[in-house]
Amino acid sequence: MQRIIMYKPMPTFETERLILRNFTEDDAIPFLRMISEPEVVKYTGRDVDPETSIEETIRLMNIAPIGDYKKHGYGRHAMVYKETNEVIGFTGLKYMPELDKTDLGYRMFPEYWGKGIATESCKPMLSYGFEILNLDEIIGIAMPNNQASCNILKKVGMDYIDDRDCFDGIVSYFELSRDKYLSGKAD
Repeated sequence: MQRIIMYKPMPTFETERLILRNFTEDDAIPFLRMISEPEVVKYTGRDVDPETSIEETIRLMNIAPIGDYKKHGYGRHAMVYKETNEVIGFTGLKYMPELDKTDLGYRMFPEYWGKGIATESCKPMLSYGFEILNLDEIIGIAMPNNQASCNILKKVGMDYIDDRDCFDGIVSYFELSRDKYLSGKAD
């Protein structure tokens, strides 16, 4: 099993345009937008009513991602855009108990799409997963018609495996092994 047993705060990462840090309850307003805005969730298969209260959003955050930090030792990072110091999405690793695998995922507001930000955010997450957490493998899952997301997974070095029935629908399934990542074959 790949889970980390003891909880300690996850590190903060910095890229050219982003700060990647733990979510806090103070992030409830942008988090609600990430889980409710139709354009943002259209490829996730999951959504929440945009009229959800901030209290309910905080409850959901305490299940995941905040709850994941304590339960699994890691979870999605808040993606903070340096220029505005605002949370614009999430990125990072999530343990998927249904698959007994760790998933690399990302989501951001549409005004930030197509600028290379998701790719930029994924690189330190892969490094964290393989070099700090010592995971053997990280997967990526995207809806087959979400070509932008599939392209990001390929850009960060993941191999497309197949389309498969997963989470009540067909998904494109990608993998990257620790050995491949550490050998420098993953770009």
